[in-house]
Amino acid sequence: MPLQSAREILEMMLGHLGLVFEVEEIEQGGRLVLNIRTREAGRLIGRDGHALEDLQYLLNRILNRGEEGNSNVIVDVEGYRQKEKQDFLGRVRELADQVRRTGQPLALDPMNSFDRRLVHQAFVDDPEILTQSEEGSARLKQITLMPRTSTGTSHQP
Repeated sequence: MPLQSAREILEMMLGHLGLVFEVEEIEQGGRLVLNIRTREAGRLIGRDGHALEDLQYLLNRILNRGEEGNSNVIVDVEGYRQKEKQDFLGRVRELADQVRRTGQPLALDPMNSFDRRLVHQAFVDDPEILTQSEEGSARLKQITLMPRTSTGTSHQP
């Protein structure tokens, strides 16, 4: 399915849920973001954003028809992801400060590819912290924050 149908598919999915909503398309960093405006934001976001994450995953699976990596549309509700992104990166920076103080590597909780990319990007130019993703094909993977050595380079997923 072509990317331009992402909005239509999302609108159909939300319509089947019986929601009153409006979807706006935003181009952000070369990626399509579909921001949903609704009075029932909590219902779509779910506990700790799990329902929103599942909605985004399902939309991308439909768009890709089972093939990994073709379409990667971001689904947001009332700007929730931007706020969460700032909170998330704040927590990760606090953990990185712990790695700086102790000199000991620290494995983060498993996370999706979007969050892993945020972490890698946050530390790509950091002279003291190196990020490394675990190998494998799992949807959720861990990143380890570790002190950067003079020969260390960042490992991207």
